[in-house]
Amino acid sequence: MFIHFNKKGQIDQQLIWPFLVIQQFNRYLLCSALYYSQQNRCKRRKFLNNRKVLYIKLSIIRKTSHLSLFCLYKLMNMRAKITGVGSHIPDVVRKNEEFMNHEFLNNDGSSFGSDNATIIEKFVAITGIEERRYMDDKLVTSDIATFAAQKAIDDAKCDPETLDFIIVAHNYGDVKADGSSSDMVPSLASRVKNKLGIKNPACVAYDVLFGCPGWVLGLTQADSFIKSGLAKKVLVIGSEALSRVVDPHDRDSMIYSDGAGAVVVEPSTDEHGILGQATATYTEEEAFFIFNETSYNKDLQDKTKYIKMYGRRIYNFALSKVPEGMKAAMDQAGVDIKDLKKIFIHQANEKMDEAIVERFYKLYDMEVPRDIMPMIIHKLGNSSVATFLR
Repeated sequence: MFIHFNKKGQIDQQLIWPFLVIQQFNRYLLCSALYYSQQNRCKRRKFLNNRKVLYIKLSIIRKTSHLSLFCLYKLMNMRAKITGVGSHIPDVVRKNEEFMNHEFLNNDGSSFGSDNATIIEKFVAITGIEERRYMDDKLVTSDIATFAAQKAIDDAKCDPETLDFIIVAHNYGDVKADGSSSDMVPSLASRVKNKLGIKNPACVAYDVLFGCPGWVLGLTQADSFIKSGLAKKVLVIGSEALSRVVDPHDRDSMIYSDGAGAVVVEPSTDEHGILGQATATYTEEEAFFIFNETSYNKDLQDKTKYIKMYGRRIYNFALSKVPEGMKAAMDQAGVDIKDLKKIFIHQANEKMDEAIVERFYKLYDMEVPRDIMPMIIHKLGNSSVATFLR
């Protein structure tokens, strides 16, 4: 808030100037506006020019107190609401039986002590994955991102030229079917904007690389843009083609799949919308639990690097940190645990997700409600940023 003092150091009760003051309070952007009287316009202008204050001119409103309260009420009750949803599930189905002839190796290149039938049986028992989807060889990540985006735009019934932001979450860019290289320049968001035919330069397109929760982070950014008044329509996309970056000699390759999902987010002042969020980044040893490395087959001359992970470490880390993060989001939203209807969680491993939800409810001394967590991993596998929306 801005207050003017006269030469005697006293507060001048007659001068009130227009400012749009944006201040962060509990991670929400609140706006308060002060207005001025018409008879003191010259004094106001002189004061602002002398102090080089950046301001936004507002209309002269006589009933300033009523307008101020109304604006503040509207801004404080503003929420970001999903108004359109779209997804793309690739057509190519790869069942577990198709991995029977693979040569799975340990990370040192040595052979497993079990046959592939046993390996696959144990894999299903842990992950729940029976089949996964791969996209057509002619497509790349930005293509399926565009397919999902167009469906979300159609579902929201909005003009794509009115989008303020396009946010695309991914981790590996556009990778061709031969897996030879990853292409991230220009950004996938720029490519999606181009493929959608959007010509408006004020529509800002950018990528988010944030691991598997990348789409969720993009959604929280859209939420902030809308609550701050910086945007009225935001397109948030999660798209991944992990089949292009897997080592066929790594048994973890059976986990990964392809897919894309998108949402359109707009302002809402009703009871629906995003209520709260909690975000964290851990960058000690856990920063390297997922990494890129050459094939486990040491006889290959190929130096291509593939996605690798320390599965057990990720499992233990997720069980210790994710339930706490879920509770933090609930606390910030002010939602009673008994009012929670569904949990949509990144689907990487069925047993891990079930354990996470069980530990989450233990924080409230409760049993896990029946059918609280929908699961699609059995048929679609783990497509990283796209698992929330397929």
